[in-house]
Amino acid sequence: MSLNPPSNVRVSQQAKDQLVKLKRITGIKQWNVLCRWGLCVSLADPTPPLVRTIRADSNVEMSWKTFAGPLDLALATLLANRMISSDEGFESVSEVLAAHLHRGIGQLAGSMQSGDDVTSFVRLVVNAEAA
Repeated sequence: MSLNPPSNVRVSQQAKDQLVKLKRITGIKQWNVLCRWGLCVSLADPTPPLVRTIRADSNVEMSWKTFAGPLDLALATLLANRMISSDEGFESVSEVLAAHLHRGIGQLAGSMQSGDDVTSFVRLVVNAEAA
């Protein structure tokens, strides 16, 4: 069991496509900001992610330091805590990160289904940060 965060974070092609859409609609240009928000949205949901194995097949990759930014220690602790305290069956913080990151990106992208209205997107992010 590994409690250390990964040295790099990489997303699937599907998540990249969702991030491109989010960047276009919201005007947020940094992958890491959107990814951090996605992770927080998923971690705020107490249910386990459905997908456990993620194929990180896109060219969107960043270091853990870039991904986590000033929340480095907090995010690493949240991920380790989620792995230890839940029955989600993950063996490493990297697996927890991948599953929750991809679920959260999907939730953010899903919140934008109504077109260019960012209200539902902002509401989802703010509610996750309050949790």
